[in-house]
Amino acid sequence: MDSLITAAGQALARGDPLGALKRVALRDDAAALALRGIAMAQLGDLVRAKALLKSAARAFGPKEAVARARCIVAEAEIALVSRDLTWPVKALDSARVTLEAHGDHANAAHARTLQIRRLLLIGRLDEAESFIADLAPTLLPPPLRSTLQLAVAGIAIRRLHIKEARRALMRAWQAAQQAGIPALGTEVESAALVIDTPAARLIMKGKARPLLLEEVEELFTTGTFVVDACRNVVRGGNTVVSLATRPVLLALARTLAEAWPGDVSREKLLSRAFGAKHADESHRARLRVEIGRLRAELRGLADISATSGGFKLEPRRRSDAVVLAPLVEEEHAAVLAFLADGEAWSSSALAIALDASPRTVQRALEQLSAAGKVQSFGRGRALRWVTPSVPGFPTTLLLPGPLPSG
Repeated sequence: MDSLITAAGQALARGDPLGALKRVALRDDAAALALRGIAMAQLGDLVRAKALLKSAARAFGPKEAVARARCIVAEAEIALVSRDLTWPVKALDSARVTLEAHGDHANAAHARTLQIRRLLLIGRLDEAESFIADLAPTLLPPPLRSTLQLAVAGIAIRRLHIKEARRALMRAWQAAQQAGIPALGTEVESAALVIDTPAARLIMKGKARPLLLEEVEELFTTGTFVVDACRNVVRGGNTVVSLATRPVLLALARTLAEAWPGDVSREKLLSRAFGAKHADESHRARLRVEIGRLRAELRGLADISATSGGFKLEPRRRSDAVVLAPLVEEEHAAVLAFLADGEAWSSSALAIALDASPRTVQRALEQLSAAGKVQSFGRGRALRWVTPSVPGFPTTLLLPGPLPSG
């Protein structure tokens, strides 16, 4: 490899894309195209970067498998940043195997970190953790070590292990300082802000107040009866009952918990759970059925007793009953939560991340667009959706459950 290519590669490793371009901007050989593509990606021109990397991959000869694999890894990173979750993951894994077979362990580890970041983005935490176990952080170069620790912190935050997340963020910061890449340090600082930003609201006895992540974690260890409207579950000690696919039961549980220790009228329950403005006997019969189903779901956690005025929640462990709610509640909140990361998303990527049908997501985006809450640009497969940062969505940590199918 000639001196200009070597110097450009070193500039990119330092996070200096302009320095790299000064050395290879006028060259069209395969190596120069690849370096130009990576430089353009660092500068934010992802469309041009993708085109240059594809050209580089084609320009490398059949005996240059490692170089082509490196281009594929770079393409995968661009796809991840641009939220193209339909990009072929098998191609990345194949490139990683090729790099490992040829002794390029640093780029193979980079490919693995991209897989981890993608799994974290779509909420597949167990798979992400299994991939992390395959890597030895002490053997990674500082930039990769920082990225890996950011992923570890992200998983810990999603699992509400905040002390573990702080330790991982500290390791990420130290590695970023060793790398000497300002953008990486900024990314770690932004991630650290999440822990000290209110993430949810606690509603108890008719009053609401914001909670930090550490307070949410502590709440779950107290044995308090919690209707978790962020993740659509009911918690009590180590028992967790999912109501993610039972929106009526979740609405009933939340209404009863918000009114605790008092009772809730049948009319209010009908309005909150069914949207019934004028209840008739059929609505009352349905309410009795759904209350019976909720009793069965919460068996062991709480009783629901009938009162002269309606129904009352009675936690079994003589604990308080509270509701954990998102800071911002509105229709299609899950879509807004993902768009609030500042990146441009395709509807297909949102469908993958939300585990919802593409048509359901598309309808949500159309309604949000009509309300002026999101904007689109591009056409066809290049169509992307963005929104200004939405207050109340500091992370994807407490995302609402999947969108209702329809």
